[in-house]
Amino acid sequence: MVKHYYNVLTAWKGNTGQGTKTYTDYERAYEAWVKGKPKIKGSSDPNFRGDGARYNPEELLVASLSSCHMLWYLHLCSVSGVIVLTYTDKAEGLMEETENGGGRFSRVDLHPVVGVQHATMIDKATELHQQAHDMCFIANSCNFPVYNNPVCKLAD
Repeated sequence: MVKHYYNVLTAWKGNTGQGTKTYTDYERAYEAWVKGKPKIKGSSDPNFRGDGARYNPEELLVASLSSCHMLWYLHLCSVSGVIVLTYTDKAEGLMEETENGGGRFSRVDLHPVVGVQHATMIDKATELHQQAHDMCFIANSCNFPVYNNPVCKLAD
């Protein structure tokens, strides 16, 4: 089995002078980065005292699922003779809080809209979404369902 390691440095940037003296004394701001790449400015969700102008971990998880599916899908299309000209996905994740203040994702729904070059490619383009789902590293790592609701059409 081939193994791949990923290293990300995450640093809290929310000390306003009091540290975590009280729950309201600190900001939830952080930065995450990989050497040689731009930093991701993150925070917790605004529902948890976060900064809505920064990405939160929940959004990044949904984005990871969406982009992993897309990249596998584009690969499978390229080796299957399906010429994709456009691809968008309005992905949605549902997280549910538990009584103790924790929580978990209960589902993520991907809604890819794919534009292909020829109408004869639409059926194959639609079929390849299941294979992309089966291959997606991130979806295979989740303990909740990831649903795909693709629309494949002739590109405008």
